[in-house]
Amino acid sequence: MNLQQLKDTAAAMVAPGRGILAMDESHPTCNKRFEKLGIPTTEEKRQEYRHMLLKENEMGQFIGGAILFDETIRQQTLDGQPFAERLQQIGIVPGIKVDQGAKELALHPGEKVTEGLDGLRDRLKEYYELGARFAKWRAVITIGPDIPSQACLVANAHALARYAALCQETDIVPIVEPEVLMDGSHTIERSYEVTHAIQKCVFEHLKEQGVAWEGMVLKPNMVVSGYDCAERADVQQVAEATVRCLRATVPLEVPGIAFLSGGQTDEEATSHLNAMNQLGQNLPWALTFSYGRALQQAAMQAWNGDSANIDRAARVILHRARMNGAAAKGRYSTEMEQAA
Repeated sequence: MNLQQLKDTAAAMVAPGRGILAMDESHPTCNKRFEKLGIPTTEEKRQEYRHMLLKENEMGQFIGGAILFDETIRQQTLDGQPFAERLQQIGIVPGIKVDQGAKELALHPGEKVTEGLDGLRDRLKEYYELGARFAKWRAVITIGPDIPSQACLVANAHALARYAALCQETDIVPIVEPEVLMDGSHTIERSYEVTHAIQKCVFEHLKEQGVAWEGMVLKPNMVVSGYDCAERADVQQVAEATVRCLRATVPLEVPGIAFLSGGQTDEEATSHLNAMNQLGQNLPWALTFSYGRALQQAAMQAWNGDSANIDRAARVILHRARMNGAAAKGRYSTEMEQAA
């Protein structure tokens, strides 16, 4: 393990005003979004779409890392340049999704555990040769009656820790993603309780596996109310609860925390991140973004599967990247949206 390389890579991923673009949707997920817009669900269209996301050279000013899917890291842009090489050209660290999805947790109805550890060491070595310098593994925690169970928390924390150790062994920075889903009617207080529990459990297991905290990035959910909560917490409440939870669970050595958007609207995710960075607290970690839909959805709609729309759609995602880059510095305002 080259710890200095890991630290340098992690620092580049969460550099001031830069976040992570999650463009690693699996075939079923990407195709489902295409189908809603009437876009053909072909490999060629997925290639064109991801070419569009990285077309603007300025993306490197606001994006420090981009998570690719297995198909994409093996593809080239429409100009014939490997995607990993294109990312490096514009100053973005190439990354790769390595988990194989959340499956039903045996004897625990309604709960899941993420799989993909078998053969991971060899896959990581191959991805390193293909240009990846960080990886991502997502665990899914559901809030419901009597869940999550301790068994679910421990199973997912252990898997995340073993994945992270294998990454660092290969000089790949692990993004550790324990996502507490927004689905449900739970309050922000319940969200805090579960988020605190899984993050505490994850870092205990990371320590047991010998993972170097300074060579990883945490990708957590924000502490928000459930989608169906009767009284959803406002932006300031979310910011304060999220930062309080991080202070209670995340070691000081972790260089950066890149939040997932978790189904929030574009501007909602940006506003929450901005509010955290405006709290005026002296935080030990960079607070930034690792968004998928909250960065890409408007651009996908602008492109709509039509090659003639690539340039316009590329400007749309550049705008969202710029807005979130500002939020990562606490300098975002809704007026910036209106001006654009």
